[in-house]
Amino acid sequence: MTIERKVGMGIAGQPSGSVNVAEVFSTQLHVGNGGTKTITSGIDISGEGGLVITKAREVVEGMNFTDTVRGAPNRVRSNVNDPSASLSTGLTAFNSTGHVYGSNSEVNQNTKKFVSYTFRKKEKFFDIVTYSGNGVAGRQIAHGLGSVPGMIIVKKVSSNGNWAVYHGANTNAPETEVLFLNSTDATWDVNTAWNDTAPTDSVFTVGTMGSVNGTGDGSGDTFVAYLFADNSSEDVDNRMIKCGSYTGNGGVQSISVGFEPQFILVKNTSDASRSWNMYDTMRGIAIGNNDAWLKAESANAEGNYNFFSELTTTGFQWRTGDGQTNKASEQYVYMAIRAPMMKEPEAATEVFAVDNGNGSDVPAFNSGFPIDMAFWSNTQGGHTKIADRLIGGGKHLETDAPDGFLTDSAHAFDYQTGWHDSAQYSSRYSYMWKRAKGFFDVVSYTGNATVRTIPHSLGVAPEMIWVKADTNDHWKTMTDTGSITSIMDLNRDVDSGSSIAYFFGNGSTYTAPTDSVFTIGTQGNVNLNNTRVVAYLFATLAGISKVGNYTGNGSSQTINCGFSAGAKYILIKRTDAEGSWYVWDSLKGIVAGNDPYFILNGTGADVTNNDSVDPHNSGFIVNHGTDTDTNVSSGTYIFYAIA
Repeated sequence: MTIERKVGMGIAGQPSGSVNVAEVFSTQLHVGNGGTKTITSGIDISGEGGLVITKAREVVEGMNFTDTVRGAPNRVRSNVNDPSASLSTGLTAFNSTGHVYGSNSEVNQNTKKFVSYTFRKKEKFFDIVTYSGNGVAGRQIAHGLGSVPGMIIVKKVSSNGNWAVYHGANTNAPETEVLFLNSTDATWDVNTAWNDTAPTDSVFTVGTMGSVNGTGDGSGDTFVAYLFADNSSEDVDNRMIKCGSYTGNGGVQSISVGFEPQFILVKNTSDASRSWNMYDTMRGIAIGNNDAWLKAESANAEGNYNFFSELTTTGFQWRTGDGQTNKASEQYVYMAIRAPMMKEPEAATEVFAVDNGNGSDVPAFNSGFPIDMAFWSNTQGGHTKIADRLIGGGKHLETDAPDGFLTDSAHAFDYQTGWHDSAQYSSRYSYMWKRAKGFFDVVSYTGNATVRTIPHSLGVAPEMIWVKADTNDHWKTMTDTGSITSIMDLNRDVDSGSSIAYFFGNGSTYTAPTDSVFTIGTQGNVNLNNTRVVAYLFATLAGISKVGNYTGNGSSQTINCGFSAGAKYILIKRTDAEGSWYVWDSLKGIVAGNDPYFILNGTGADVTNNDSVDPHNSGFIVNHGTDTDTNVSSGTYIFYAIA
């Protein structure tokens, strides 16, 4: 399977079918407006049912839980043991594409940043049940998760009560232990929570503890339970959620969850002073930089600390032995949710955008979707700067220079539909990519100076790779279209050399990338020992993008990319002789006449009096021009185009 992953029958009669994690989970960022705010998560929560968790990031406000079973605007907060309350100006409604906030400061304070997590009900992912307590030990509560729950969170909503948590990977026998989401307490070994009975794929059992099965005034307290699956037993392609545990080692430690995560919840179960730490890639899990974190049991604003060493295609790696996440010999439980790289996009507008600065508002460049990599250039000249969500932390590189990572705090990805934290003039243009199966991926790793393979999540063999180490070495690019293989420096106009095996092979033999890994050699440009490296992977996706090559004919020729309405973005580089990395885009103009272009490996202003390319529905037309030499007779060229 390369397009969608099946997760089986849905809850309560939902049909079976192929489901992408983006259809059942979403992290949404918004800036409050103090009025009405509609959040478009793309998830049908009103029709399918689910939960939205909302947290203020910049002010002290509790974490709100609002679900479709109890209904909006009812909410409970995980930082207190209070009962449910109707927050009339809080989360006011669910709809087929997201939810709506009112003016309440808990969820929509004017000018302040917020995050929300949407969990849609789906078999083998998430379920919600409500019930009335009866105080009888051994009470069985039916659920529709369709698998043994990995984690259950129970909250009494009719009166005060702690948030009781069952975690299937908790120390010893998990059915004998309980954690509390509204507390930093270590795990409690009691039989009154789950009656020392493990849950099954159809029921979970509660004991006499008031927080899970109280009788209240005699008629029975009301409870809500949120059930999270664990996909460990599923085929690797079907895994979307993992509830696991590990023992801290006090230093760097890799945790394997079976996929690359986008959301991680971690709790130290040994230490009574440690929080329920929440991380996500939208707010920022920045490799080698500070990571944004929230505490489920606290109303505190968001904090920042460098917890993670890296995210991988199979999990995550802690950087230090911090007590919150990895103290030696202490026990931890976690829940991780898969990154949205499970489905191929259906249109280029879902994954690529070009925009110029709007002069005042932020984000400075708008895409219409969350982006993972972008570069921007100035039509008046200057460095072309490239940054990505994975490295984050205000770091960037320059495509025309061999320098390592540079710092600019404005290079922020903390937005839902764009990037850049500083207003930009209209003369500045940005090119923005979203990671997507079959289209584009970003990988980061630490060099070790040995020949090895680097895993990726592209799902197909990349045809073009750009690699840059955090050192003063040249960029290295590899292009393999099947009919041409080249290695060149992105920051220089040199032709393709014969040294590809040194960088993408074992030194003597080039190794073509596969749909899951690419091979790197020992050279410092791609694998310097103890050095952070970033790689951008591009591929051909029918009707959306095309990596290819052509031979010049000295006049004019059509380059068929398989598009239907022409190209929005064109990159061309000559391989058999010196030649720059030329870029055209349709926002500036790809027309039957002069077309503005700029050079990735240069700092000059845009050239506007040249007609090297023309539009064509199938892709583009390339002309012979002495300025660019993009169609010299018998010359060989590579290109990358987006519809």
